Amino acid sequence: MRLLPKSAFGQTVLLIGMLLLINQIVSYLSVTYYFIRPSYQQINNLLATQIKLVFIEDRKHFDPEMSRRFYAATGIRVYTERQAEAQGLDQAIQYVFLSNQMSQRLGGKAEVRITPGEPYLFWIKPPQNPNLWITIPMTGVGEADISPLTIYLLVIGILSVAGGWIFVRRLNRPLKALQDAAIQVGKGQVPEPLEQEGSTELMAVTQAFNQMAKGIKQLENDRALLTAGISHDLRTPLTRIRLATEMLPDSQDWIKEGIVHDIEDMNEIIDQFIDYVRQDQQEKLREGDINDLIKEAVQARNIEEDHNIRLNLGALPWCMMRRVAIKRVLDNLIENAFRYGSNDIEITSYFNKKDQCLCFAVRDFGPGIPAEQIERLFVPFAQGDIARGSLGSGLGLAIIKRIVEMHSGKVVLTNHPQGGLIATVSIAYQAINA
Repeated sequence: MRLLPKSAFGQTVLLIGMLLLINQIVSYLSVTYYFIRPSYQQINNLLATQIKLVFIEDRKHFDPEMSRRFYAATGIRVYTERQAEAQGLDQAIQYVFLSNQMSQRLGGKAEVRITPGEPYLFWIKPPQNPNLWITIPMTGVGEADISPLTIYLLVIGILSVAGGWIFVRRLNRPLKALQDAAIQVGKGQVPEPLEQEGSTELMAVTQAFNQMAKGIKQLENDRALLTAGISHDLRTPLTRIRLATEMLPDSQDWIKEGIVHDIEDMNEIIDQFIDYVRQDQQEKLREGDINDLIKEAVQARNIEEDHNIRLNLGALPWCMMRRVAIKRVLDNLIENAFRYGSNDIEITSYFNKKDQCLCFAVRDFGPGIPAEQIERLFVPFAQGDIARGSLGSGLGLAIIKRIVEMHSGKVVLTNHPQGGLIATVSIAYQAINA
């Protein structure tokens, strides 16, 4: 279980909260030890002095009228244990720290209890006579002296945390926008220019990011235009060459077949270049079932008698996807499996509930490929070893990876223990109502 937050927003809020908590604790302890505690010590000293007056040694020689007037003026009462219980001793609250201080003042073990009210009634069991309880009323002592301080500290703490949260949220909002935009750029998409807000540093970073995104978009457009122009200029002479081969005599059919085969390979390579630079993200997301796309791709391959496809499709939820792009992934994987693997392939699909992703895999039963060469297959213009063949431009898997990452997914190649290569595609599940 992770207790500490990983985001900058959470860490900053936690830091501010901890600092405020420490400040509140220090403030509360300071007020308690330097203001409240001395006040109670003074009250305890006053109570101890009055107890000593009650038990003064020469008091028995006092004038009885003077003693009566003393009790009437001070409000002090002396009770036996039974009388004290009848007067509400059981409802009084015992305070250990006051009892310890009273014991030090009176030179013996004493006990102090307090009955809240107006006035507060202090119950004291003096060491001079443990069988008696002496009550002394005190006015101006109560929770009213402490509650305003507690409420004040609580309000200051809440306002400080709220202010810190607003500040951090304002600081984090442009950072979150930058993060989302950077993720879009990583998927090959160019986001709209971000609004410049926040501190001057964040505004400068946002401005630089907008300029970078604009430059990337311009580079993508230039690359697409350049590739389209090259492909157009190449197809024209290729077409003339093919027309010229048709005019060759029948005695030179072997030359004609070779030239036509080379022209078809060159056209296929040009198509792969165009597919690689194509802006697939321009296709709109539509709801659909990947299993339907798999069945369509398999049906298109049924015209080839020597190719067999076995399906093992699990139930998949409908989701939002780019149908043409996903179909291109399927076509490329199936073509690679037949061309470099075997005439028999297997396609499976399933829904990964744990990771919330839609998965489908294409397996062939060919020789596989060395594990150390798998990663480089996703690099543009890279090809596998001789066992997998060396035809084409080396863009097929690069195109697949680009489309899958555009759907917040990944593609993985693994060798099957019983032979063959498995290409597994995992696409992040996007609910229809999301």
